[in-house]
Amino acid sequence: MKETWSFLDTFEPNFRPLVVIELAKGTKKETIEWFTKRIVDKKANGGAQLLIKPLVTENGDENIYLVGASHLRLLLGAETVGLVKECNDNSMRSFTYSSRKTFKDFADDNHNFLTMSECQYIIKHELENLRAKDEKMIPGYPQAKLYPGKSIVRRLLTNGILLQIFPLHDREELKKLRHTWYGRVKIGYQPLDEIRSYFGETIALYFGFLEYFTFALIPMAVIGIPYYVFAWEDYDKYVMFATFNLLWSTVILEVWKRICAVMTYRWGTLLMKRQFEEPRPGFHGALGINPVTGREEPVYSSIKRQLRIYLVSVPFVCLCLYFSLYVMMIYFDLEHWALNYHEENNSTFSSLMLYVPSIIYAVVIEIMNRIYRYAAEFLTSWENHRLESSYQNHLILKVLVFNFLNCFASLFYIAFVLFDMKLLRQSLATLLITSQILNQFAESLLPYWLQKRHVKKIKKHTHSLKTDTDLSLVEQVNLEKEMGTYFGTFDDYLELFLQFGYVSLFSCVYPLAAVFAVLNNITEIYSDALKMCRVYKRPFAEPTANIGVWQLAFETMSVISVVTNCILIGMSPQVNALFPDSKMDLVLTVALVEHLLLAIKFVMAFVIPDKPREIQIKLAKLEFESLEALKQQQMKLAAESLKE
Repeated sequence: MKETWSFLDTFEPNFRPLVVIELAKGTKKETIEWFTKRIVDKKANGGAQLLIKPLVTENGDENIYLVGASHLRLLLGAETVGLVKECNDNSMRSFTYSSRKTFKDFADDNHNFLTMSECQYIIKHELENLRAKDEKMIPGYPQAKLYPGKSIVRRLLTNGILLQIFPLHDREELKKLRHTWYGRVKIGYQPLDEIRSYFGETIALYFGFLEYFTFALIPMAVIGIPYYVFAWEDYDKYVMFATFNLLWSTVILEVWKRICAVMTYRWGTLLMKRQFEEPRPGFHGALGINPVTGREEPVYSSIKRQLRIYLVSVPFVCLCLYFSLYVMMIYFDLEHWALNYHEENNSTFSSLMLYVPSIIYAVVIEIMNRIYRYAAEFLTSWENHRLESSYQNHLILKVLVFNFLNCFASLFYIAFVLFDMKLLRQSLATLLITSQILNQFAESLLPYWLQKRHVKKIKKHTHSLKTDTDLSLVEQVNLEKEMGTYFGTFDDYLELFLQFGYVSLFSCVYPLAAVFAVLNNITEIYSDALKMCRVYKRPFAEPTANIGVWQLAFETMSVISVVTNCILIGMSPQVNALFPDSKMDLVLTVALVEHLLLAIKFVMAFVIPDKPREIQIKLAKLEFESLEALKQQQMKLAAESLKE
């Protein structure tokens, strides 16, 4: 007989805490009782059918709760969220409870069939889908209005009643992962399967891309070192390096798609069906009916949203871009002053002063990027996008446009307006190295130092408690709830995107750019691993099949690099010597070559399949089997109806 939710018992003899819920101190008792009841209530009654118990603290306040689930509940939840697991015949299929015996390593007593991160993802999904039924408000808080279909967890968060929800670390697994990941200084691949098992596919894919991009930079670095040593002042020879750059920037992105497809097929996310996207937490509007789902939810006019975008957001972004260009011109004034100072004094100190404007400008760029990021987040939220994907796309577009202009405008100006290759090389080196140092300090070293100080205080406080509760669990929860929250891979990908720009756009002028990028990324792997394991709370796993819109961003940068490198080649004395009489012929020739290279680039992107043939065959086979199963089911139903 097929198991259903009604057979599920909320009692579990060995309660395993997976997720922590922290409510605001002083939360009303009736609110807590109502919320916990909805968590443990049966699915048929609109509950999540999970397990929950309070964490007893020294003062007796019950504002922290541990959430878990029975083994059967997690298996049924895995079917609900569409997890894909490996079968006994080595194929990948969506997990169903009815066919559980066909999946590899499955046993009724094997509680490790689902990884801890998968269990936490299931619990998060169920908690987020707790929706109001007949309630008009949150009990105890009349101002916190509810309507049928509204996410309860999101309403509690927006009203400050629920402070945070986060998954617990598995200390033993984390210790093993830390040892294999960054505990030893060694040359080798990252344990991506272990990272995926612990942190989920989104974070594993980022580290996979970081590792791949670092290896992809090595050919550029290997060619760049002798080029730097033997042709430092010979700008005529950068034609060869620029030509190699064009091919390199295209090929590595196409190869990454194939590697990504292989990894995500092995992890099962390449086959996961996209679920209907729910409204994002910050979306608001008048209550109406969704024509697709038929559920009540906020409705907001798309015309109003477009007006906000084009009448407020776009002018604001343009104003920020103008301010960025204004700051750039101040930088060039400082460069001019430093050059005059050096010519007048011609000392060691004046030589060092030549680098000061670039260093100051690099610091200002980083500050402006971070301030603009907050403004972009506020504006994008104010635009009131219904879907999280739409919100992310608009945010990424705003941030990329500003960061691109802010970081690269000065380099374009030096290269194509001032035609000063020496200053271009100096500015590129200073911007690249300074930004890498600042990012390493701001993203990893500073948070790690602050976290280490905070951990000492928490441990000292926790060991002084006198309680019958398992002290190690109390200590763990108290430590983790005070840790920083990891807000996703946005900043990490943005850093790699800008680095890719420095390397692909102008590295022929400064061939050591790839060398510094490789060195930075090697330390980045270790520092990012450190912050994931020691600085931040464990993030919820998020299944994904690729790096999303960032793939398009990198491909766009590679297209721009074709244009810039072609112009740099056209500016070289070697090429200019071929057109001594007509500069127009030179311009037309460069434009023709640029168009041909772009055509070759797009042909290569079309010819190189995004998925290896082996993966294509496996996907086609699964689709064929699904169609056959559907056909047989329809024939069976038709036969039964004829009998009747």
